[in-house]
Amino acid sequence: MSQQDSLSFFLSSHLPPVAHSASPPLSCDPHDSLLLLLETDSKTLRSVNGSRRNSGSSLVSSSSASSNLSHLEEDSWILWGRIVNEWEDVRKKKEKQLKELVRKGIPHHFRAIVWQLLCSAQNLAIKEQYSELLKMTSPCEKLIRRDIARTYPEHEFFKEDSLGQEVLFNVMKAYSLVDREVGYCQGSAFIVGLLLMQMPEEEAFCVFVKLMQDYRLRELFKPSMAELGLCMYQFEYMIQEQLPELHVHFQAQSFHTSMYASSWFLTIFLTSFPLPVATRIFDIFMCEGLEIVFRVGMAILQMNQAELMQLDMEGMLQHFQKVIPHQLDSGPDKVIQAAYQVKYNAKKMKKLEKEYTTIKTKEMEEQVEIKRLRTENRLLKQRIDTLEKGQVTRAQEAEENYLVKRELATVKQHNEETSALLEQAQNNIRQLQQQQPFGNPRYSEEFILQLERELVQARLQEAESQCALKEMQDKILDMEKRNSSLPDENNVVRLREELIGVKLREAEALTGLKELRQQVRDLEEHWQVNTSGRWKDSPRKNAASELQDELMSVRLREAEAQAELREIRQRMLELETQNQIHNNQLRRAELEARNLQERLQVLTNQNKMLHAELQETKRKQAEIECKNKEEVMAVRLREADNIAAMAELQQQISELEIQKEEGKVQGQLNNTDSSQYIRDLKDQITDLKHEVMSMCFFLSVNYALCVGSSCTSVCPHTPRHTLSATPIRSQVLL
Repeated sequence: MSQQDSLSFFLSSHLPPVAHSASPPLSCDPHDSLLLLLETDSKTLRSVNGSRRNSGSSLVSSSSASSNLSHLEEDSWILWGRIVNEWEDVRKKKEKQLKELVRKGIPHHFRAIVWQLLCSAQNLAIKEQYSELLKMTSPCEKLIRRDIARTYPEHEFFKEDSLGQEVLFNVMKAYSLVDREVGYCQGSAFIVGLLLMQMPEEEAFCVFVKLMQDYRLRELFKPSMAELGLCMYQFEYMIQEQLPELHVHFQAQSFHTSMYASSWFLTIFLTSFPLPVATRIFDIFMCEGLEIVFRVGMAILQMNQAELMQLDMEGMLQHFQKVIPHQLDSGPDKVIQAAYQVKYNAKKMKKLEKEYTTIKTKEMEEQVEIKRLRTENRLLKQRIDTLEKGQVTRAQEAEENYLVKRELATVKQHNEETSALLEQAQNNIRQLQQQQPFGNPRYSEEFILQLERELVQARLQEAESQCALKEMQDKILDMEKRNSSLPDENNVVRLREELIGVKLREAEALTGLKELRQQVRDLEEHWQVNTSGRWKDSPRKNAASELQDELMSVRLREAEAQAELREIRQRMLELETQNQIHNNQLRRAELEARNLQERLQVLTNQNKMLHAELQETKRKQAEIECKNKEEVMAVRLREADNIAAMAELQQQISELEIQKEEGKVQGQLNNTDSSQYIRDLKDQITDLKHEVMSMCFFLSVNYALCVGSSCTSVCPHTPRHTLSATPIRSQVLL
């Protein structure tokens, strides 16, 4: 009730009195008076329209029209004043009549309060937080500062470095802190600018918050702008249904709806139409919502369909930007009247909203599926690259193994040939031994020495074979250990096959070693038999020497074959060692790359944490600076209070001195005993002087401590007049 009383007082003090008979008496029922005023308003509008149509007929008609217009203004003032005072009843019971009045236009002086009442923003709790929000820092401040100069650049209120730009920045910054998901969007500055033209910044902030929450603007200004896409979808359907030829022309020219209509929905025509026209449309938007944007947009297209059908895409863009705004210079009545002739089906709009939501849901699912497939494709490519690299490595290993196997096959073939020759030689020896007669054949001493040398060489070869066998066993154990550490199954199978081959070769070597030992024993026995008696000349001496030479040549070839076999085995071991080294290097490189990636991730996280700490430090520093400034101001206020107190004390001292002089004069005149009274006055003056000196000293010490601490912390931002307190203090002491 207090708010209604204040509104009635405001209206009674500002509204002009009404003396004509058209207005209802104030003593009647308020609802009946509202109906009477609506009827009077419609009648006067008809009379004004009739007088405009017949303006050229006579001078009397024009004068009557002007008088009717003045009566109309007076009626609208009284009508809107009563609507504001009885807002709740009018909003509930006369909503249709209220919409009709809003469509005809809200008076300029009532626009601020009516807008607040329409969106229920007059009692928001967030209004009390506005001053606190201005003290905080917003991440969108740079963007807001950049776009402020482009908001109503030709309007006087928003000139460069003006008060309008500052309050616009404050409102946009406060909302970016309240709604961090939306933050700041460019088109919203025009809406806030229009609100600031009508009301103070705190009320404009509350109205803007309600518009964002209850009028679908928040969904329009979200980073995804999904609501704007829905509006474009619905508006394009209306064009297709009501203006099919124009829709076909737009499609043929690739002239999309968002190219000309997105600013209509984002700024409610504030950047497309003259400001008076856009303000009238905004009145209706505050009452009816985004429906008026659809209606006005369709009305504009209907009015310009013939011109647009003859233009290409660039021509249509120029037409929307330059021609259409000048068509509305005469006023908004024509376009608003045409807007309410447009067919608008709210149920169909709801159905289109569901269809658009379904389409977008499918698109989102397809995008998620595409993203998933792309991720899988990328992983498969990486896996293919890895497999290709592994195949190349395995192909190289297979080629090396093939070469080694060929060399081994050659060595085996050579070994078999040598073994065959050796066996043939042994058979020849056995045949010769069988052909010899029983007894002790005698041979030359040279043959015995040669046999001794062969025995020594055979023993050396046996020792070397044992060493080689031991080395091969050690290498086999080493290869078995390495084989157990390898995780690849193919490598394990391959190494097992190689191990089996090595064991077979080891068995062959042992067999050859046994045969060699047997041969050595045969030679020793043969040597002992030959050395036990004397050598006798035999007619077959030449044949035996030839066989011995052939045997020696076979043994030499066998020794050479064994040497080649050892070299080939050594080469094979070297190749296996190189292969193992390469595998270890690859494994170490992979581990190092993985460690580097982990280190990079750790450094990235540390960098983010350091950035966050830096931001927090800056915020704390700003808070400390603000607190220090407040402390300095408090010190100044206390100093001013102390100076005032000292001035009062000095005034009391002067009054006491005057009383002292009066007492002296009175004592001299009356010759009375006034010395006691004078001494009392002197004591009082002395006490007051001591009190003044103590207060001065306390003030100087307190101020020096406070100013010293504040200067050390806020030295770069402290004004010069805060540091000039020492001369003031010295004057006070004087």
